[in-house]
Amino acid sequence: MNTRVAILTAVLALVSSVYAATPPRKSENDRASISTPAVRSSAEADAMRIQGQQRFHANCGRCHTAPQKFPPRMMATIVRHMRVRATITDQDMRLILRYMTE
Repeated sequence: MNTRVAILTAVLALVSSVYAATPPRKSENDRASISTPAVRSSAEADAMRIQGQQRFHANCGRCHTAPQKFPPRMMATIVRHMRVRATITDQDMRLILRYMTE
């Protein structure tokens, strides 16, 4: 009986370590639709961050205070849902997402 418990524990530990090391799957509608554009220089990154901040205050600041820091995947989901409610354009959504995740 103790041997079975030890084997089961070892198998569960192995499965959980493999699962933790496996990258998450991306579905068609996952982050591809809201991915942020590649940035070529730090000046461009700063300009995009400033634009994102301005768009956040113009669109989101009416109802929300300064953003909290969330993981990028969670923030992408939040921004996607709020995009529908606040009728935010795709470009505004990308800029706001960049601002919120940096």
